[in-house]
Amino acid sequence: MDLLINDLSLHGQFADLAAFRDSIRRIMLIRAIARRHMHSLYCHRGLVNRQVTAHDAMPSAVQALPLNEQRAVMSWLSQHGPFWDDDRLHDGGDWYERVGDIVTDTALGEAAHCAFHGIDRALVSLDPSDFIHDPVAVERVLDDGSRAAVDVRNYWAPTTIEAHLAATPAPLTCWLALEKLSITRFENLEFSEDAFQPLRAQPFKQGVAERILTCLEVLHRLKQCFDEDGSRTEAGHHLYQQHFVGDKAWFSDSSATEKTEFKDELSFPHPDESGGRLFCSWHGKVKSPQYRLHFSWPVTAA
Repeated sequence: MDLLINDLSLHGQFADLAAFRDSIRRIMLIRAIARRHMHSLYCHRGLVNRQVTAHDAMPSAVQALPLNEQRAVMSWLSQHGPFWDDDRLHDGGDWYERVGDIVTDTALGEAAHCAFHGIDRALVSLDPSDFIHDPVAVERVLDDGSRAAVDVRNYWAPTTIEAHLAATPAPLTCWLALEKLSITRFENLEFSEDAFQPLRAQPFKQGVAERILTCLEVLHRLKQCFDEDGSRTEAGHHLYQQHFVGDKAWFSDSSATEKTEFKDELSFPHPDESGGRLFCSWHGKVKSPQYRLHFSWPVTAA
């Protein structure tokens, strides 16, 4: 699970620097707890300039801290991050609202986008703020103008996040762990022997691994969405419309040009037939860096 510091929970609300000092120390404690459990607390690059009190923005407000704490906070927010906007999954064309206010381009918008698509991301909010409640209710405005409710998990107390992370499975730490987990978890999918081979030469990125798991989960669920006569169920049609249709679809077919020019590259070893090949032009999209998750199409009951 990724944790994102909620930039909207810093809105100039602190009456004085002493109150801010107590709050930012809780945030730094949560960051330390997350790191101890092998998770990161992501921030936005713009958080370093947010207003803290009516008169102080972050750079001047942190001067209320001892020197070593000043350096730790500013190093995190301005240099080392990690920064979720470097690997963001939603873009400016997505539309998310909270009680009528647009929250696209914020950590809340990013977390809501991830929750809507089944990716495990939660917020960490400053206390006190306007966000001391869990979950945070968000609405996604769809292309046809309809709205979908999204609940975003939200934490602000170190003890609560400690308990949650202690009960959460340890994050993946290498491509081999991703391969073993994928084969074990997604029993409805068949993987070719060298399916994960291209990843092994690349530096491991937990965000990429989690995204691959999310894509595989959709394919796994779709494989289960068929009636006895082999027809796709209503749940299957919903998955198809949600993830396989439209400009922002997670899965799509290669272009006609790609199919012709890269026919050999789009053919992969058949998992069941010795020497056989499968033409897999359909693929899932993984960003930062760019990967393609190729699979045979159509997905059927058999």
